Amino acid sequence: MADRAHPLPAPPAAVPALVLAAGGGRRLGGRPKALIEHRGRPLIEHALAVVRAGGCTGTVAVLGAAAAQVRATAEVGDCRLVDNPDWESGMGSSLRAGLAALPPGADAVLVMLVDTPGVTPSAVARLLAAHRSGAELAAAAYGGRRGHPVLIGARHFAEAAAGATGDAGARALLAAHAAEIVLVECADVAVADDLDTPADLARWNASAPLNCP
Repeated sequence: MADRAHPLPAPPAAVPALVLAAGGGRRLGGRPKALIEHRGRPLIEHALAVVRAGGCTGTVAVLGAAAAQVRATAEVGDCRLVDNPDWESGMGSSLRAGLAALPPGADAVLVMLVDTPGVTPSAVARLLAAHRSGAELAAAAYGGRRGHPVLIGARHFAEAAAGATGDAGARALLAAHAAEIVLVECADVAVADDLDTPADLARWNASAPLNCP
């Protein structure tokens, strides 16, 4: 039992995930990215399972293209779904909508793109560990190159939202604070691929059983 002289350490702060899942998949023939199937389930279900298994709590997902269909067909559990009516303007509007919908008091958020099925719970867990060690900005790295997901500390939320225009997402924030970003190498536990074109999807479907959980 803890006493006043030897109190128990505080539990780690809960970090929510923000899954950006609004894209219409224009280069994928107009198939909404959230509903593209990966191993028999839509990408949004896969992304939510990954961030939960990695340790995120209080997940928010931003929908856009085919939002009603996603709500009707995807199993999202206790994830909070937020509609972005401006999704066609680019990822920036989805990032702003998601940041505004985070649970009160969140001291960081892990931003996950729905079309990165090679991200694993282990990669998510490594970013959360970096935050617990003091990182306010962290990103998964693959062979030393920055990739996704990205972790943003609360003191950067307002700046991230202000700089999220067009399809840039958090790019402006990360560029302004490049020297502060903690790169967390994940190439041994995750794959950096994102799915933008039919060729990307075909290549991923051919190789995923070998490199993805």
